Amino acid sequence: MDQQRAAYVALALAPGIGPSRIHAILQVCHTATGAFSAPFELLRSIPGMNTAAASAIAAGGVSAGVRALEETERLGGRALLADDPDYPALLREIPDSPPVLFALGDLALLERPAVAIVGSRDHSTYGGEVARSLAWGAASAGLVVVSGMARGLDAVAHTAALDSGGGTIGVLGNGLGVIYPTANRGLYQRVAASGLLLTEFPPGERPTAGSFPRRNRLISGLARVTVVVEAGEGSGALITAGTALDQGREVMVVPGNITSPSSVGANRLIRDGAAPLLSSDDLLEQYPEAVRPPEGFAGPPPATKPLPDGLGAADRAVAELIGTEPVLLDDLVGRSGRPPQELLAALCGLEIAGVVEQQPGRLFRRV
Repeated sequence: MDQQRAAYVALALAPGIGPSRIHAILQVCHTATGAFSAPFELLRSIPGMNTAAASAIAAGGVSAGVRALEETERLGGRALLADDPDYPALLREIPDSPPVLFALGDLALLERPAVAIVGSRDHSTYGGEVARSLAWGAASAGLVVVSGMARGLDAVAHTAALDSGGGTIGVLGNGLGVIYPTANRGLYQRVAASGLLLTEFPPGERPTAGSFPRRNRLISGLARVTVVVEAGEGSGALITAGTALDQGREVMVVPGNITSPSSVGANRLIRDGAAPLLSSDDLLEQYPEAVRPPEGFAGPPPATKPLPDGLGAADRAVAELIGTEPVLLDDLVGRSGRPPQELLAALCGLEIAGVVEQQPGRLFRRV
């Protein structure tokens, strides 16, 4: 194994070491292996270096980089260092660009124009339909759809891009080999096989509360335009929109129902100056190289079967809360406002009627 490459990865993974500090370290120590053999006093004297960061390097070693590279290779992935030719050019332009990325899948997708499509985990039926239509249309036009592999609209966007035969990049808030949320196991496998999984976290690293905001800057950083479909108060999609603006990228927002909690944040973005997205044409205008759909392009086929005519109003209301991606029972309780036992009875009836199916882990999806 290339020891310099392993040392660089170990340096990048050391706590408190970012792109600017790596640059400063290499200016003084010349090589990554040299940094790990440098005296603590020399490390501490490097401009911008604090005691904690210098201590992390002094206490570390190349072995962490060796383990990360070996595990990445075992999973079938690749590590991309900042000066590698396959490292995404757009990420080199953003503040705090990751010194190393871990990738699993089709690296050629990093060379194509991309759009980020993000939104709420707890979305409306309208939000799911819009995200699916936009992702399908964008992928059919030759754009790569980027999102965060979360429940909800992220999963909808990835799935629609793959279903259309197009490309998608899933940016993880954890390391390769860790499937989070577990409900997205099938999607993880599909993206790894037919798209690209990308993360700055080493293989096997579990997600933390702080890893998702860091992930969000990569979602927007990979794309020319970030589209927010639905975003409630405090939604992570709003963080992604903020990072896009900080990076000098375009933000477009799908207007939502002003009485819907899942659209509060999205509508505020429009009020504050974000461009409203009213059709796929609005998006494709930002991509002159995109392949325009042919006359009569119908878009994606229906994601689910129509609800039976004989379905009661109460059961219909429950069914309309469920989309094609699995949703947890606890989430449905929150969305419906109905007691768990009452909701379970309704779901049982819907399952018998062939409207929904239950999956392991008390997950439900429309069929």
